[in-house]
Amino acid sequence: MLDSVKIARRQSEIRQQLAELVGKTTPTEDETRSMETMDSEYRSNETRYRAALIAEDTERRDAGAELETRTAQEWADLMAGFELRQVALALDEGRNLDGRTAEIVSELRNAGGYRGIPVPWAALEQRAGETIASGTPDPMRTQPIIDRLFPDSVAGKMGAQMIAIDSGATEWPVVTSSVSAGWATSETGNVAGPSVFATTDRALKPEQNLGIQMRITRKALKQSGAALEQAVRRDMNSAMGTALDQAIFLGSGASGEPLGVVAGASTYGINETDLSAVPTYADFLAEVVAFMTANAITSPGEIRALMRPELFGFLEGQLNSVTQTTEYHRLAFLLAGRGVTGTFPSNINVTSNGLAVPTGSPAETSMLMTTTTGGVAPIFCGLWGAVDVIRDVVSDAQSGGLRITALTTADVTVARPAQLRLLSGVQLAGA
Repeated sequence: MLDSVKIARRQSEIRQQLAELVGKTTPTEDETRSMETMDSEYRSNETRYRAALIAEDTERRDAGAELETRTAQEWADLMAGFELRQVALALDEGRNLDGRTAEIVSELRNAGGYRGIPVPWAALEQRAGETIASGTPDPMRTQPIIDRLFPDSVAGKMGAQMIAIDSGATEWPVVTSSVSAGWATSETGNVAGPSVFATTDRALKPEQNLGIQMRITRKALKQSGAALEQAVRRDMNSAMGTALDQAIFLGSGASGEPLGVVAGASTYGINETDLSAVPTYADFLAEVVAFMTANAITSPGEIRALMRPELFGFLEGQLNSVTQTTEYHRLAFLLAGRGVTGTFPSNINVTSNGLAVPTGSPAETSMLMTTTTGGVAPIFCGLWGAVDVIRDVVSDAQSGGLRITALTTADVTVARPAQLRLLSGVQLAGA
């Protein structure tokens, strides 16, 4: 207990005792001496109380400075102590949570309401040294959840920023006006203006819920032991990561899905170029120049590209007779500013989940380009609270199994459409 609190309580006791003694019309000598002693102690405590407040204020400032300078690694170390195995056993057997797991769950409950046991997003990432399905250790550094949702998240590689939201909606005012400067035409003339400074709000709303259901048999609960921790995390990681990645790009905006940036390009105001032809180096160069013209980038290396495996295969199979390199290598050289040998450049990402399967005859696909400008991410994905893990006590009661549902709320929005460009109608063969 703080010294200032102890002194304040003692002062309250002294005042109460003095009030009882002062009320007596004929106090005894002992009572009179007691009043003098308590009066002296009260005056002395006033000085001690002020000194305690000064000392404790310094301690609070030092503690606050320490909290503000904690690194992301310290936060990762705290999350490393969270055990999903405890959550499963608590839901199945009613076992009490303990250690860091109990502390984190208690903090999450205070921040928002959950029907089940809240699980932080960071707990779904694979931990260093855990055994994967193939049986070989796969050491991996735990990443901060806001910057990168999952180790293999395509959305994270394309610059999407994950925003943790406690409750309600979150919006970003984006400048949409065209305020311009102008020279005065004469000595007494006016400069340009006035111009209206206008903004548009880009909102994230908690209207879309994503969930998975998992059945854990009684045999698995009794047989797996600590291995259940890794198995549950891997399954939840893969299922929710895949669904979120797909929704961020291809979400329809209907049937409970958020509106993805590719499917909703026209709604977000993203510039879409319908190529309707076999792609060439000139087509990619035109998109890069368009980014520069819009003041979104100053170098091609600031662009991230997303393509289907079919498009990668097609470009890699197209040999340019002049440069004696494939069209993919020419694109990689353009975006990376250097030659590429053997591996994908870091700013070109290939996915079969974030873009739709090629359709039509000839088959057509799409390619998305994004960039981060002025520290502003091209895509925002809002995640409300933690993952709410709820037990179904009825469905598997007869077999003694455990059925759990994991729920989360997410939404997607684009702040500045100029930071994204969509190349559609990219043909994988000549008409």
